[in-house]
Amino acid sequence: MRDGKGCFVTGPAVRGLLWCRAVESILAQALGQDASQLAAAEKRALLGRLLGRLAHEVRNPLSSLDIHFQLLEEDLASLAPQIREQLNSRMEIIHGELHRLEGIVERFLRLAGPSGVDLEPVEIGKILSHVCELLRPEAAAREIEIATRTDGSLPRVMADPVRLTQALLNLVINAIQAVEKKGRVEVSAGVADGEVCVIVSDNGPGIPPDKLPSVFDPYFTTKSEGSGLGLWIAQQIVTAHGGSLRAANGPSGGALLTMRLPLKSGESAGGK
Repeated sequence: MRDGKGCFVTGPAVRGLLWCRAVESILAQALGQDASQLAAAEKRALLGRLLGRLAHEVRNPLSSLDIHFQLLEEDLASLAPQIREQLNSRMEIIHGELHRLEGIVERFLRLAGPSGVDLEPVEIGKILSHVCELLRPEAAAREIEIATRTDGSLPRVMADPVRLTQALLNLVINAIQAVEKKGRVEVSAGVADGEVCVIVSDNGPGIPPDKLPSVFDPYFTTKSEGSGLGLWIAQQIVTAHGGSLRAANGPSGGALLTMRLPLKSGESAGGK
């Protein structure tokens, strides 16, 4: 990913974002164009089976590699200290990459069964700021402004910070892709009706009214970019948190994506 000056930006968050995009592309190709004829429930079931099978197929050789890595470490222990020192850095790289691949398999399994979330009190405002800062260079390259507007006293919500970040990344990416170039995306958050409400809006072309009921279907897209899985994944994550995700068109144009998350019991604006 490049920043606004054309330089490459890296880091765990960016690698995670690129991984998510790669997953969407792989799944879209695996489903094929005929998947557009399937009902939404059938698509969801097919995606779940595909992800579970893929994770299983990758995990088997990973387990074998891990065992042989441990055996290799035992063999290296018998070598001269100078040789072991020379090989240590390479062994650390191999071990790190194996660990990273195991993490990718876990993510596949979580997507296959999105009901499992690791809940903890999180500050939604910090997650929103992180997501917007992460995507601001890409938006700037398209001459798109990302604006944030949040209540200063937002209460904490019980959420899985990693998966909630993924859901919000998908929503903001969707808005950027909808605008395409020279536009504006706004991310706002507040409290309404005992819930934290996050709204991602843009000044793009909006969603055709007849397509609104289908925007969260897997493989559905009205844009030239993306595979049509980002919003479906976001909805799966939000639903696993006991919340809701809705799509609509704004009164002055563009799309509105509204995420609602339940507050912790007894909390309200200004609560902790």
